[in-house]
Amino acid sequence: MPKTTLRITSKNYSSWSMRGWLLAKFAGLPFQEDIVSPDDPDARAEILLLSSSILVPSLKHGNIFVWDTLAIAEYLNEIRPAAKLLPADQAARAHCRAICGEMHSGFSALRSALPMNLKAHFPNFKVWSRAQADIQRITTIWKECLATYGGPYLFGERTMADAMYAPVITRFITYDVTLEPICAAYSKRIMAMPEMKEWIAAAQKEPEDIDELDVEF
Repeated sequence: MPKTTLRITSKNYSSWSMRGWLLAKFAGLPFQEDIVSPDDPDARAEILLLSSSILVPSLKHGNIFVWDTLAIAEYLNEIRPAAKLLPADQAARAHCRAICGEMHSGFSALRSALPMNLKAHFPNFKVWSRAQADIQRITTIWKECLATYGGPYLFGERTMADAMYAPVITRFITYDVTLEPICAAYSKRIMAMPEMKEWIAAAQKEPEDIDELDVEF
């Protein structure tokens, strides 16, 4: 088996690193972690939304190097088809790609207003209107998927979509966002996954703090 390395940064702050890591875990691909310190200028810029993700996360699989989370997801689906990161049905695959693309390129208000911070908790956090619109769109996506494909995950079985939306759930918990029962149940299901528990346990042990993200808004 080719040697595989996944390059990530802070498990406490980096939503894109979480997505790449979950995708590799869902695919069942053994890998070594190459953790870039949040003090690295590129990693810090990505976490603070000062630039788009460059090479974090990135996957090195033998001689093949893949960056960008959607590209990683598609590559993993090619090399590990049995993991079914994309649904088998063509229409469902198209739907899955669409909502993954929407997460990949959208929800900028949510990202800036509710930055990922697994160690923090802000009870009764006031969400500004543009971020609230993003929350409503995300929960609409969840409800439509769960109704269409019957759960328990967005497309029935776990797919890349669940990895793409998992960090949003941690933001909802951090900032005390109230969810409708169906969305709250889905969030609880994702948080109960062994992979999420493993990631969060590691995040809690991180010594680094990024002051810009540790203030109370």
